[in-house]
Amino acid sequence: MFDERHAHAHTQNRSAVIPTAEKLNANLRFTGKYVTIAFLDSGFYPHPDFADRILKFHDISGEEKFLESIKPKGYHWHGTQTVTACAGNGSLSDGTYKGLASEAKLVLVKVSEKGSISEKNIEKGLQWVLKNREQYNIRIVNMSLGGDLDVATNESKINQLAEELVRLGVVVTVAAGNTDESHSIPPASAPSVITVGGYSDENNFDAENHELYHSNFGTTADGLIKPEIIAPAMFVAAPILPETEDYEIAETLSMLSNAPDYSFRLLLQEYREQAGLSSDILSMEADAARKIVESALHRRKVIATHYQHVDGTSFAAPITASLVAQMLEADSNLTPAIIKNILISTASRLANFPAIRQGFGILNARLAVEEALKEIHYFDHETLTPPRIEGEKIVFYYHDDNAKSVHLAGDFNNWSSSENQFFKNGDGLWHAEIPNPPSGKYRYKFVLDGAIWKEDASNGMKEEDGFDGFNSILQIS
Repeated sequence: MFDERHAHAHTQNRSAVIPTAEKLNANLRFTGKYVTIAFLDSGFYPHPDFADRILKFHDISGEEKFLESIKPKGYHWHGTQTVTACAGNGSLSDGTYKGLASEAKLVLVKVSEKGSISEKNIEKGLQWVLKNREQYNIRIVNMSLGGDLDVATNESKINQLAEELVRLGVVVTVAAGNTDESHSIPPASAPSVITVGGYSDENNFDAENHELYHSNFGTTADGLIKPEIIAPAMFVAAPILPETEDYEIAETLSMLSNAPDYSFRLLLQEYREQAGLSSDILSMEADAARKIVESALHRRKVIATHYQHVDGTSFAAPITASLVAQMLEADSNLTPAIIKNILISTASRLANFPAIRQGFGILNARLAVEEALKEIHYFDHETLTPPRIEGEKIVFYYHDDNAKSVHLAGDFNNWSSSENQFFKNGDGLWHAEIPNPPSGKYRYKFVLDGAIWKEDASNGMKEEDGFDGFNSILQIS
């Protein structure tokens, strides 16, 4: 396309976005090394940012046998961009736009057929991951997709398969969806997955300017509140699909934008058509022509020669997966239950926005890794659970190594903050017991150190408490 003078320029444009690691103040010591992440998506292209770390490519439909021979199609861009947002190494941006898991190993599972994703193929993709998880040591699965049916988990095969993966030690991150007029559906409604909504940092560091993204939220068919957390869903850097017209135009526009004054006019005449520009630009003064070039870059969301900014919870979920990879690199013994607990407990809610739309709030990348490094307890899927009936009593569980005291307060004890005390086991898990109350709906919270009122992070059944938080719900039948 170009001569050697500019064929490999990776320059950022003036409309560049903040790299993910800087957005999240992430710990750059960890890169997801030795961790394998599986992606279920519409399709993939072997992009230079991650092609050398692909352990396996599998196409459920059988349409594409070998990733290396794929010619890019429209349905390849989504999977390529979600993988890169999570685990790209930024090779086409001189390392600027790399994911937090830039050294993770990858397993790519294409679940589309002729570009369309069916619930049946999502099911087949999850079954394949279950069958092959040990061979490739898959520790994380990301799904930036959704099924067709809004049903409870006992009626959803894909939710049941996601739950089985978590039970077997795989962390599952799922995009909440991109409409604030509905709740999440399978697989984002599965109880044990980490459902990720979105927020926008407006491409700046000032938290006062941050906004919620229009993610799905609310009560699922199982009665659970989703999402659990939110992550960047706007101004996220992702690659432009190579070997496409968009790629050629972006590359050409970037070259023109960065051309020195002495060569700008000549280059504009030579590459105007490849840049997708009207012939009218040739009659303009240089400054006016440069503004047209900049406007075209901005309109196409081009932030660097080979990258653009994208939006959607499709990217919030893999960014969360990349943080999980950092945590697993920090401590490979962490279980899905404790990872979810750490992410929830270290998140912070976006001020002045309803809690129900953001769950526990924005993930805190640096603090989550710090807690992963300090964690000494490894609860399995059956341990850190919502309240459960054991004989004539109900047992509550809570994990917090820093709390000095924990009490149970709720409808069953007139919200007393001192009546029902938790006791700490040797493994760091707090537990409390109360006699079975009569049938009905009961609201409750945990009271830490006599002053901090918190919802039960293990229990997705909750309702807004009127104070920008939630009461956890216990339903006795």
